[in-house]
Amino acid sequence: MRSQEQQQQVIDVVPSSSSWGGGSNRIAALNLEGTPPPKITDSLDHKQFDHHDEDSKKPGWRKFLSYVGPGFLVSLAYLDPGNLETDLQAGANHRFELLWVILIGLIFALIIQSLAANLGVSTGKHLSELCKAEYPKYVKYCLWLLAEVAVIAADIPEVIGTAFALNILFHIPIWTGVLITGLSTLLLLGLQKYGVRKLELLITILVFVMAGCFFGEMGYVKPPAVAVLKGMFIPKLSGQGATGDAIALLGALVMPHNLFLHSALVLSRKIPNSVHGINDACRYFLIESGFALFVAFLINVAIVSVSGTVCSANNISNEIANQCNDLNLNSASFLLKSVLGRSSSTIYAIALLASGQSSTITGTYAGQFIMQGFLDLKMKKWIRNLMTRCIAITPSLIVSIIGGSNGSARLIIIASMILSFELPFALIPLLKFSSSATKMGPHKNSIYVIVISWILGIGIISINIYYLSTGFVDWLIHNNLPKVANVFVGLLVFPLMLVYILAIIYLTIRKDTVVTFVEPVKHDHLVAQNNMEHGLGNSCEVGELDHIPYREDLADIPLPE
Repeated sequence: MRSQEQQQQVIDVVPSSSSWGGGSNRIAALNLEGTPPPKITDSLDHKQFDHHDEDSKKPGWRKFLSYVGPGFLVSLAYLDPGNLETDLQAGANHRFELLWVILIGLIFALIIQSLAANLGVSTGKHLSELCKAEYPKYVKYCLWLLAEVAVIAADIPEVIGTAFALNILFHIPIWTGVLITGLSTLLLLGLQKYGVRKLELLITILVFVMAGCFFGEMGYVKPPAVAVLKGMFIPKLSGQGATGDAIALLGALVMPHNLFLHSALVLSRKIPNSVHGINDACRYFLIESGFALFVAFLINVAIVSVSGTVCSANNISNEIANQCNDLNLNSASFLLKSVLGRSSSTIYAIALLASGQSSTITGTYAGQFIMQGFLDLKMKKWIRNLMTRCIAITPSLIVSIIGGSNGSARLIIIASMILSFELPFALIPLLKFSSSATKMGPHKNSIYVIVISWILGIGIISINIYYLSTGFVDWLIHNNLPKVANVFVGLLVFPLMLVYILAIIYLTIRKDTVVTFVEPVKHDHLVAQNNMEHGLGNSCEVGELDHIPYREDLADIPLPE
């Protein structure tokens, strides 16, 4: 009779799943078998909540700092040589007209990066693992191949950017610098054992040296504020090649491999064993990503503004005009001469070298997580990085030998456009999984986030399809190939375009069937349930479970505990 009364009291006091959100599959169940039922009055014993009280008294900034890391590491990818190249050319060719693309791109990046972080925190699995669990075998392998191509396409600008930096510093031929980049990557990874956090901090400082240079130059050239604001908030695509440059700019900003990376990096954190802990972690990761991407946005705007102002000045010299017409990473140091004088090329090259090598870290981790998630295949980081870098070196080496620096610069634009076309095959699964109750349970996206994210996603996908179709048709009409060759090219490319569109439609309309969300186990006793909700272990047990089990296979990620 007494046990029935206690059970009724528990039912009356403990909220139902619908009232507190249904819990999270990240909450571990406590084994209470053999444990005598505690008295209800025990719940008033403050000793059991000392840990929670101490945790609640921690300053908010200390809690926030324990989550800092993934967003800033991911944000390095938004400052890589590919971004610098597309920013420089967008400013030189279209002045401030494409700044709105950067604004929309980084707002969209913040939304999807936060969705990727929430997905990892709420499910305990990263995006590639969920793709493997959800999709059929042939779809899974296709998505894996596309993700690997995205990593390689993101690695090409890093290879060429590093080669340009070596060319400026030591006057090494571009093709030789491309070969050296493979060794430089292995050296960088080898230095991680001496303290990767210090190494990453040094690289980030060097990247921000370039940011400081462009901010200083922007203060010197004084771009017109009204024109900059108009370019930022009034969408416009005019002039030859504006659509292609906008797509390349967007592809350099929003990269598919970053979604796989961010959803995995957050799993290295020990998140409190409670629904509130998961919600707090998602909020902290959002704040961190927002701050990191805001800094990246300012840097990208500064680069476009400097390039656009210098190259569109009324009293521009013939030498600068020629350089602006053929602007690339290898020749952009002249933009900084007003601030740095003779040392502009050296400091620019050092910052460019840091940009390329710091982005290598993000590419290495993304490739590792993609291979581990889709294929359940784990490789040492240096082997994985060597494979990816060798594949990326091949097209870069061929183009640098045949086309020199100009050809290499154009290859960066092509790689950025490839990333833009690849984006739907990472973005659509992320949007669907993060909005699905079968994957996220009560932590799925709200209707407002769903609407906004899908509008932005469909917009980017539509632009890609439009540019792909119109650009190819225009090329077929105006190229100098024989008619027979045009027919063969059309027969080859149009079916591929159709497959591309059908694949996007398939991923969009396919209903999720695999349930990965696990409803948490409700306890029969009030103290155990209350302790679990506040991240405390059961005081009756020998050991307390203060944190949810985190991923041991991701515990070696060089991020702060």
